Amino acid sequence: MGTGGIAASFARDLQLVDDAEVVAVGSRSDESASGFAGRLGVPRAYGSYEKLVDDPDVDVVYVATPQTAHAANVRLALEAGKPVLCEKPFTVTGAEARDLVALARERGLFLMEAMWTRFLPHFRRIDQLLRSGVLGEITTVVADHGQAIPADAAHRLQRLDLGGGALLDLGIYPVSLTSYVLGRPDGVSAAGTLTPAGVDAQTSAVFTYASGAHAVVTTTLRARTANRAVITGTQARLEIDDVWYAPTSFSLLRPTSSQPERFEQPRVGGGLRHQAVEVGRLLREGATESDVMPLDETVAIMETLDEIRRQIGLHFPTE
Repeated sequence: MGTGGIAASFARDLQLVDDAEVVAVGSRSDESASGFAGRLGVPRAYGSYEKLVDDPDVDVVYVATPQTAHAANVRLALEAGKPVLCEKPFTVTGAEARDLVALARERGLFLMEAMWTRFLPHFRRIDQLLRSGVLGEITTVVADHGQAIPADAAHRLQRLDLGGGALLDLGIYPVSLTSYVLGRPDGVSAAGTLTPAGVDAQTSAVFTYASGAHAVVTTTLRARTANRAVITGTQARLEIDDVWYAPTSFSLLRPTSSQPERFEQPRVGGGLRHQAVEVGRLLREGATESDVMPLDETVAIMETLDEIRRQIGLHFPTE
């Protein structure tokens, strides 16, 4: 559902998954859907989302529309009885996220946020290290995501009506990382710079936790930043290389060793296939959500983003 760049990337990566295929694409116009289908070899193209979700051969819907449309599009698919994988950010507000999760659970349907980073090989290895306790008690998480986005009023990230700005599109990555490592913050302190159009050009936030841990997240549309992440514990730390949220390498550094332990894996495709493999596995098992990207955590992340937006004065017309 949707014909933008991320939808094309996902469709290409699905070609690397043995038991999955793109059987149809839906857009708001026949022209857009047909063009996408022709470029990527998709058998059927629909000029409406309603026709897509009514297709009996569609087993699961991937929602890749602008974030301001996610709530309506996911609802449409769920009400048609289709499992859904929805691009991040899952919605624009926490309230929308809560409503969709409630609907999916009421209907007994699979629903997951497409936070693809969680399913990448390097991240799964990081998960193993975190669970092993090798880092000791986590004290700090620092992560950033910045890209030099053109200051073009027509660019989707510069448009308030499309849920633009750094926070929801780029900042979702470091916020999700802190959630994964430390959980929901007990305190949030944020600062942001808004553009004349009203979207955030740059946002930073400090999260505090009852354990005494801190997290620092930064995001910007104004420059291509280091795009690195560091998870520090009392016994060791992990340094995740550029670009930390995509397929990459990382190091484990211990105070007792002069040499870091390096973890590297070859990249296959764009990295989006791993979440598709997980969705396929869960659907075959009859699961309705992922324990790697749980729905309650997705809601908590959106509520944290709500609080950051409140503090920096970022409000969308759809609210």
